[in-house]
Amino acid sequence: MASVNWSDTAPVVAFIGVFAGAIGLPVPAMPTLIVVGSTLVAARDPVLILITFLGALAGAFAGDAAWFLTGRRFGYRVLDGLCRISLSPDTCVRRASGFFEKRGVKLLLISRFIPGLSLVAIPIAGAGDTRFSRFTLYDLLGAALWISVGLSVGMLFYRQIDAVLATLKQFGLGMAAIALIGLLLWIGFRYTRRALLIAQLRKSRISVDELSVLLASEPGALIVDVRSALSRRDDPFVIPGSRLFDLATADAALATLPKHTSVVIYCSCPNEVSAAKVAERLSKLGFSNVRPLTGGIGAWRQAGRDVEAIIATT
Repeated sequence: MASVNWSDTAPVVAFIGVFAGAIGLPVPAMPTLIVVGSTLVAARDPVLILITFLGALAGAFAGDAAWFLTGRRFGYRVLDGLCRISLSPDTCVRRASGFFEKRGVKLLLISRFIPGLSLVAIPIAGAGDTRFSRFTLYDLLGAALWISVGLSVGMLFYRQIDAVLATLKQFGLGMAAIALIGLLLWIGFRYTRRALLIAQLRKSRISVDELSVLLASEPGALIVDVRSALSRRDDPFVIPGSRLFDLATADAALATLPKHTSVVIYCSCPNEVSAAKVAERLSKLGFSNVRPLTGGIGAWRQAGRDVEAIIATT
């Protein structure tokens, strides 16, 4: 079978694939584990299976620990960087922030099963007050569960996977070529989807200069901050006059906004997709003039505009 030729490299492939996915490279780590699992059946070697599992676990923890320490060093500012490099919509940052606020470090038990969540939740854990020992415990448990699922699926369906690999091999495509083609297709799909979303939202955006003119000519305009509570905790400043908005209580908060005034939405991500998502929801609810701020609060600061401290409410 085709899998025999690849079983000896399973631990190395598992480590590299999982580590690359953990540090944020656009690598389909779960499909890699499934294929690796299918190659282990022919070997019939429990030691090799254990070594492969440990190799994948080491790759997962090495990548996660790097992000945890990055979050510990740079705080929530690291999320802005993730917004810039992520192939996923910037709303993954907000979603991870909301989940982590509710569940804490225990979120790491399931975060790998939700695309993009683990990459963001781990630096959030590092930026908070999570102890490294506690992070290690939940990260290893979550990674072990995720890896077990991937390898098990490959071992259960190895006949089907081997048949596909054997067919592709007849056309001169080895494992590396197959992986490369799949990776390029996946990256192309994600970038295309992101580009289409950005292009769709570009028409409705408002620049910093335009917002300044709007505030001067229409004092009643609503400026809405849609950053997560964690982001506001790390950067407790807003554009003057802003109203805080939390997607976790979206329905109740949206109902309180007047529908005939100008509404400007902003977040902390430079690609402002999170803000644009809220703007889209508001438009569907009948708000006639809703625009996301290009570049978010970062662009407002860079233009030399004033910010004001968030007034805590108790």
